[in-house]
Amino acid sequence: MTDLKQQIIAIAKEIGISKIGFTTADDFAYLEESLKLAQENGTASGFEHQNIEERLKPTMLLENAKTIIAIAVAYPSHLPKIPEKTKFKRGKFSASSWGMDYHQILRDKMKHLAQRIADLTADFDYKAMVDTGALVDTAVARRAGIGFIGKNGLVISKEFGSYIFLGELVTNLELEPDQAVTYDCGDCTHCLTSCPTQALNGDSTMNAKRCLSFQTQTTGSLPEAFRVKLKSVIYGCDICQIACPYNKGVTNEPQTMIDPDLAYPELQPFIQLSHKAFKEKFGEVAGAWRGKNVLQRNAIYALGNLNDQTAIPLLEELAAQSENAVHQEAAQWALTKIKSRAQRRQQRSDRLT
Repeated sequence: MTDLKQQIIAIAKEIGISKIGFTTADDFAYLEESLKLAQENGTASGFEHQNIEERLKPTMLLENAKTIIAIAVAYPSHLPKIPEKTKFKRGKFSASSWGMDYHQILRDKMKHLAQRIADLTADFDYKAMVDTGALVDTAVARRAGIGFIGKNGLVISKEFGSYIFLGELVTNLELEPDQAVTYDCGDCTHCLTSCPTQALNGDSTMNAKRCLSFQTQTTGSLPEAFRVKLKSVIYGCDICQIACPYNKGVTNEPQTMIDPDLAYPELQPFIQLSHKAFKEKFGEVAGAWRGKNVLQRNAIYALGNLNDQTAIPLLEELAAQSENAVHQEAAQWALTKIKSRAQRRQQRSDRLT
């Protein structure tokens, strides 16, 4: 089976998988306590697979499971080009949402890999999954030698930093497992001190509901503390990754074409998109799964945070409309923020004259 493993590694490289690792389909029993605690304490995001037993036991997902093939696909942290300045202020999608939706990228690569493996061996059985699946991707990747789990809860590799998408094939193959990496965070705490909401616990776990990435995806109106800290972000959060020393100098190549005008959209036109126009323009990016209403709410907050005086007419229009109560309240908040700043500036000016 050693030859088969080497053939799989070669295929993975050929089809653009950045890193591949192999581990047993043994249970992940050590995760049970932390997963249950997160559920009980209400610190899980709620987006996770809810059946904890299935998250721990690969054989519940594939009865004849023997080896899990973990894959990592790197993505860039910097835009290939910077958007040109226009009369509109811009918002930001996190780097994980640039280009085509990573779920589709991973599914395509895992499907291709599985098809090629099936050509090499008889009776191949597998189940593919990404972060919407049952298994804890980071735990699989760590055990398969992709990288270690940092204090920010992300898998970090020396080659690609933490800018990697993760997926796995649970298979019936019997292949030699890889070993976990020997490097780690050491005494570095850059991610912990940089997190604007203190969401990280320092032991690779977090209060997911305090994470700004979660906040950009939740529905309804956000608490004041979170909407301010979003600054100009429409979706996701990269702060703990930007702070990580392992990511310094990482220059991963994009898997698909990246349009800077989608990564950093003009806020006012974005807020005015119809459902159809939003789907046509942003439908392929990862953040689009949340739908336009949540992302437009974030964009309205961003106008207030950026003190965009030119947005006052649009915000007044939104604040007068009751069809969308969340957008209406967000616009009222942004208007108050912008106008109060202008008032303070005027008062300072008056004192100086």
